[in-house]
Amino acid sequence: MMNEVKKTAEYRIYQKKSGRYAVQAKGKQWLHGEDKEKILLDEQLITRPRPKAPPAPEAAEETAAAE
Repeated sequence: MMNEVKKTAEYRIYQKKSGRYAVQAKGKQWLHGEDKEKILLDEQLITRPRPKAPPAPEAAEETAAAE
């Protein structure tokens, strides 16, 4: 069973038992992919994962010098 989290004129947001979200558009169509992600980001229900920073150039030089 899903709990309704938010209801607007354009869509409804549900939370599943697993903690994930489902978004249903006004015409009873379920949204997927980028459309769903944009709505959940706008509502601040999810955050976009930060990209991992490349290793610092000094660290790479130190490991090369140690070998």
